[in-house]
Amino acid sequence: MKHRILGGTGLSVSEYGLGAMMFGAMGNTDHDESIRMIHTALDAGVNLIDTADVYSGGESEVIVGKALKGRRDDVVLATKFGLPMGEDPNRRGGSARWIRRAVEDSLRRLDTDHIDLYQMHRPDPRTDVDETLGALSDLIRAGMIRAIGGSFFSPEEIVEAQWTAERRVHHRFRTEQPPYSLLTRGVENRVLPTAQRYGMGVLTFGPLNSGWLSGLADPTAGHRNAGLGAKMFDLSQPGVRAKADAVRKLNALTAEAGLPLAHMATAFVRAHPAVTAVLIGPRRPEHLDDLLASADVELSDDLLDRIDDIVPPGVDVNPGDFYIDLPPPITDKRLRRRW
Repeated sequence: MKHRILGGTGLSVSEYGLGAMMFGAMGNTDHDESIRMIHTALDAGVNLIDTADVYSGGESEVIVGKALKGRRDDVVLATKFGLPMGEDPNRRGGSARWIRRAVEDSLRRLDTDHIDLYQMHRPDPRTDVDETLGALSDLIRAGMIRAIGGSFFSPEEIVEAQWTAERRVHHRFRTEQPPYSLLTRGVENRVLPTAQRYGMGVLTFGPLNSGWLSGLADPTAGHRNAGLGAKMFDLSQPGVRAKADAVRKLNALTAEAGLPLAHMATAFVRAHPAVTAVLIGPRRPEHLDDLLASADVELSDDLLDRIDDIVPPGVDVNPGDFYIDLPPPITDKRLRRRW
């Protein structure tokens, strides 16, 4: 497993990071099996684990904490805050009040005295970023966290946070965590170049695009087409049909190249010069084993060119997949008038 330096932090992290979203009620409810998966990843050379307070309502952090007993010093531990942790409107967002409570809760669940990378899970338009960065800087000075980052920030929000940190003498976001895959290349336009401009580390998630790039004969079958994510697999939607067509072409390309589609998908994301680490989020041990087997796969320039022919650079095949590029606020009719 190769390693890269995470932005300007000086931390060396593996090119694959283990995303823990699927550990707990949201995915694998077997704590012992989840812990064994974490140990398998660590034994394979993975030293970056990424979780969040909101994953399974904190259960993911508890599982990670159990798995790291006796191995904490070998791991760069990242978690996130900001998404709702209940109905109380003050248990979310980027206020100083909530950040202090959220980090204390995460430290308790993770059973550790510090977090190496504490990330804001989503921008909070209700809170001045100066307030958020000030609170996070206090946590760094207190030794509770070592570095800070953002997730799903637009280029404008990345720049605003960097400028605010400089002008208000706060610690700055050292990392950004965007979605990135063969099917969701929109971040190549401005997000990744902006992160590079500020020397930020980039941890990408969703390399298999919720299973579309896992190599399954029918990605829309099974548990994926139910629940909150059902719209991502609804073939009545033009964007979803476009994804299905792109996946068919990518499958044909991988057959020619002699590569599993999942291996090509993760190697593609890892190949971008802005990307520090690719977060993989397996639910079952066999998923993890397969993804770890792709750690040394390198794509030729010819293969990358042929991928570009199927999904052009900077294009999200289904614009409805993610929402980094939000529609103009004026589409909210309440904002069209001054009164």
